[in-house]
Amino acid sequence: MKRNLKGSRRVAEKDKDRVSSRAAKGAGMDARVMRHLLRQMLLIRRFEEKAAEMYALGKIGGFLHLYIGQEAVAAGAMSAIREDDYAISHYREHGHCLAKGTDPQRIMAELFGRHGGLSKGKGGSMHLFDRAHNFLGGHAIVGGHIPIATGVGFAIKYEGKDQVVLCFFGDGAVNQGVLHESFNLAMLWKLPVIYICENNWYAMGTPLEKASAVQDLYKKAAAYEMPGEPVDGMDVLAVRECVGRAVARARGESLPTFIEARTYRYRGHSMRDPSAAIYRTREEVEEQKKRDPIVRFQQCLMEQGALDEDEWRKMDKEVTDVVDEAVAYADASPEPPLGVLYEDV
Repeated sequence: MKRNLKGSRRVAEKDKDRVSSRAAKGAGMDARVMRHLLRQMLLIRRFEEKAAEMYALGKIGGFLHLYIGQEAVAAGAMSAIREDDYAISHYREHGHCLAKGTDPQRIMAELFGRHGGLSKGKGGSMHLFDRAHNFLGGHAIVGGHIPIATGVGFAIKYEGKDQVVLCFFGDGAVNQGVLHESFNLAMLWKLPVIYICENNWYAMGTPLEKASAVQDLYKKAAAYEMPGEPVDGMDVLAVRECVGRAVARARGESLPTFIEARTYRYRGHSMRDPSAAIYRTREEVEEQKKRDPIVRFQQCLMEQGALDEDEWRKMDKEVTDVVDEAVAYADASPEPPLGVLYEDV
C-alpha cells in the first residue's frame, strides 16, 4: 500500500537543499564543532549497527529498539545544552545516551545484561541510566517519563538554578493524557523543559494519520500557549539551531517549548520486526534514505572544505574501533551475581 507521508514529504521538498545552505552559513562555525556533530551521528549509527549484529548472534536478549536514521535529533539537540543540563528519554534511547557523553562500553555491557553495564545488567536496552552525565533514563512506558521531566524542571526552578531538561519521546506518546497534563503545568508554572517529539511517522506499526487528528503535532502546544515549532529532524544543524532557541528561552525566561522533529527510522520498531514490511513499503524506506542525515551532512562538510576524504575514513575507523572495544568490554564483563537481585529495590 502506498502511503502519503504528508508532513515528511512536505519537509523533504521544502528543505532538500537546506543542509547545504546551513553548512554554507555555518562555514563560520568552528570546523571542529561540525566534525564533532558528524562524529556523534556516526558513533550512534555504528553502535546501533553493531547492536543489531550482537542481537542476531544472541548476545543481546529482550527487546532492542534501534535509532538508525534518527541520529541528527540526538546529536543536534545534545550539542545545544551544557554538561550539567538534564536529558530523559523513551525506550529508543541508545543514541541520546551516547550523545549525552556516556561511555559506549558501559552502554553495550548493559545491552548484554552484564554487571559492568550502566544499570549493572538489570535494565537492558530500554533502561539505560547515567547519573554522572545527568541522563535520567530510558523509560519503557509510552509517555510515562514526560511527567518526570516536568518534575525535574520544577526542581530546577524551585532550587533557583539555570539548568534545562530535554525530554525525548515518539509520536505515539503525543496522544497520552500525561503529556497534556505536563504541558499545562509546565506553562502554568513556567518550567525550563524542552519537549522533543521524534516524529518518525509510525507508533510501532501505526502510521501517524491513523492515530492523530492533528498531523502537524507541534500545533498541539498552542492549546497551552506554549512555544512550538517543527524542525527537519534529518538536518543536524537545523535541530541544533531549533533546540538552541528553546534552550535560550528556557534559561532566560523559564519557559518550556514543544519541538516536533520530523525524522524517520530505517529499521523496524524493534528487532522483532526488523524489515517493517507489513506496514510500509520498501520503496518508501528507500525514498527516505535519500535524506540520510549522516550522508547529507558528510557531503556538505566536504563541499565546504570542513572535511576531506582521508579525515572521513579516519573518523569512521576511529568510531568503528570504539564500538568494537565496547563489544569486547561487554563480552568480558561478568554476569550479574545473584545477590544484586536484592539491591536497589
